[in-house]
Amino acid sequence: MDKKLIRKKFRDAVFKRDKYTCQICGQVYSEKESDPSLGIINAHHITDRNLMPNGGYTPFNGITVCDEKGKYPGKTSCHMMVEQWHLTDGNEELVEEQYRPDSLYMKIDSSLGLAEKKSKQLK
Repeated sequence: MDKKLIRKKFRDAVFKRDKYTCQICGQVYSEKESDPSLGIINAHHITDRNLMPNGGYTPFNGITVCDEKGKYPGKTSCHMMVEQWHLTDGNEELVEEQYRPDSLYMKIDSSLGLAEKKSKQLK
């Protein structure tokens, strides 16, 4: 399957499940605002796709987060808050608990084990 199509299906499934709502700050967006070229919301891989079977492109490994850089002047976007886990190689001292993978999985009623299982089923 084409990589662009895989990514689109992943994003669409995550956004639909989360009702186009940032799972960190609660801001609600429209389907039009989910266009990736706009940089407004992001379907974030909770566990890095390089660490998951078949890239982890399952909604059980994805969460909707806002990516609006200018929305909160002087603050980091919700996407960058959850991205810190990946950027710090999972350093718990540098990432607040609410932005760590286990907390993110709980927000979407998933877990690392379930995400891995569903990722293995991807074709």
